[in-house]
Amino acid sequence: MTRTATARPVPRPVARVRPAALLAGALLCASLLPAAWAYTTVAAAAEDAPAPVPRFVEEAGKAGIDHVYSGPWEYFVGGGAAILDCDDDRRPDLFLAGGASPAALFRNTSRAGGPLSFERQETGLPSRLLDQVTGAYPLDVDNDGKLDLVVLRVGENQILRGTGGCRFEPANRRFGFDGGRGWTTSFAATFEKNAAYPTLAFGNYVDRSAPGSPWGTCDDNILHRALAGAAKAGAPDYSDGLRLTPGYCALSMLFTDWNRSGEQALRISNDRHYYRGGEEQLWALPEGRPPRPYRRADGWRHLKIWGMGIASTDLDGDGLPEFALTSMGDTKLQTLDRETDEMLPVYRDIAFDKGVTAHRPYTGEDMRPSTGWHAEFQDVNNDTLSDLFIAKGNVEAMPDFAAFDPDNLLIQQWSGQFVEHGEAAGIALDRRGRGGGLADFNMDGLLDLVVVNREAPASLFRNLGGANPSAGKTRPLGNWLSVGLAQGGSNRNAVGAKLSIRVGARSLTREIQVGGGHASGQSGFVHVGLGVAERAVIRVRWPDGDWSHGYRVFANQFVLIDRGADDVRYWYPPR
Repeated sequence: MTRTATARPVPRPVARVRPAALLAGALLCASLLPAAWAYTTVAAAAEDAPAPVPRFVEEAGKAGIDHVYSGPWEYFVGGGAAILDCDDDRRPDLFLAGGASPAALFRNTSRAGGPLSFERQETGLPSRLLDQVTGAYPLDVDNDGKLDLVVLRVGENQILRGTGGCRFEPANRRFGFDGGRGWTTSFAATFEKNAAYPTLAFGNYVDRSAPGSPWGTCDDNILHRALAGAAKAGAPDYSDGLRLTPGYCALSMLFTDWNRSGEQALRISNDRHYYRGGEEQLWALPEGRPPRPYRRADGWRHLKIWGMGIASTDLDGDGLPEFALTSMGDTKLQTLDRETDEMLPVYRDIAFDKGVTAHRPYTGEDMRPSTGWHAEFQDVNNDTLSDLFIAKGNVEAMPDFAAFDPDNLLIQQWSGQFVEHGEAAGIALDRRGRGGGLADFNMDGLLDLVVVNREAPASLFRNLGGANPSAGKTRPLGNWLSVGLAQGGSNRNAVGAKLSIRVGARSLTREIQVGGGHASGQSGFVHVGLGVAERAVIRVRWPDGDWSHGYRVFANQFVLIDRGADDVRYWYPPR
């Protein structure tokens, strides 16, 4: 059953700060003063030096990844990758969308620090469920400790329940989930307050059944909240879907606590190519009540772009996220306008100021506008600063946009500016990128890169370290941490948790989110670059808002934090 959400005014949420958290933070800062002074001295000396550039080498074929995302116009969009540990060995495996070709699962067999290596893996699923796949996101839907896959399709979406050993089983009936018959191109999930099971949001594209399709016929998006009381049955009940109308051809969505009120909102990026009178959207999700779209009266400003991907991170350390929005011919980087009421969603674009517009190819002779898809913030050179990857590629053969449109790797400098280094890093291939992801596939502390390409083999790049283009050599990058979180009961992977990593005088933040990018998601270790620091202090704000004590850890480690544990555990990858 599907109901429709109605639009009503959105009340302003109230931000709350725990006094205990403030006291704990003050004590933590005092304990770190000597280390802070040392780290700040080194960092200040490096501020004028250019940030190191990682060197990537393409290893898909040698690694055993031979996969193509293909098909007619329904597959011009989509083409996602899910990064997950499906066999409980803590190494990230790959599930790649195939479009008109079957999706494929690849088990990671890489040794620590060695070449990338994968084996195609049988899933145990009927072949029909692997056809018409546009993207996928890993998520433990039923809280059994095994990751499931939410698979987006042109047709009925599927929740595939993980049974261990990289095997899955269809779970739509088990979970009361109606996968619909739409054309789904985006997804996000969150655990709302007091909810035992995740809330699932599915973003649909063009309504192919509507008269006059495709022009002006965007489909509604669907929100699934598990029915109360379903926890007694040991499985969620998603039989009461809720339509988020109007829909404007969503290509990316993300749950975000955009004003740190403790209440999640759903941000949706829409493709203006097909809607009429549409815009980017932000939906409030008040507890126990239907979602409501933010309107102009609530501070939301009308924005029309060819919205394709979303990524968020806290760039300036003010506790509030910035949002990168990919588009055709222009990338937006939005920050909350501090000159207005912080409780209003009023954003200003700082893409030009920061150097991330990425509006044209940075190499080659084709200077027509670019087409951006998957976006992701990660620290690719381990210097503590978030960098931005954007997958690029012409929709198909659009004459007004660049045909040679290589992926972007925008490296953040200590000045706060971003500088394009895709060519120096070795990722400037002549392919049409779509979805992807950055993850440490060979567990050496360096983030590798997978990109799903349209009508071309998927790319798999191994990170070799820092590049020195003039000398043609590589050198080590900074120190790092990889952090894995776990808690008992529901939401075992702590979706919605926030990591605060104290490195000298700086505090870095990471959030556990399911959504964003373009049809691509991941679950597993959270990567943090430490620069020159040899140790750090980690605190966790768990999804219910409680903060952990500080965990003192050494650099260059895989750290496991179980909620309530007195200390961390370390994991050592096989060599």
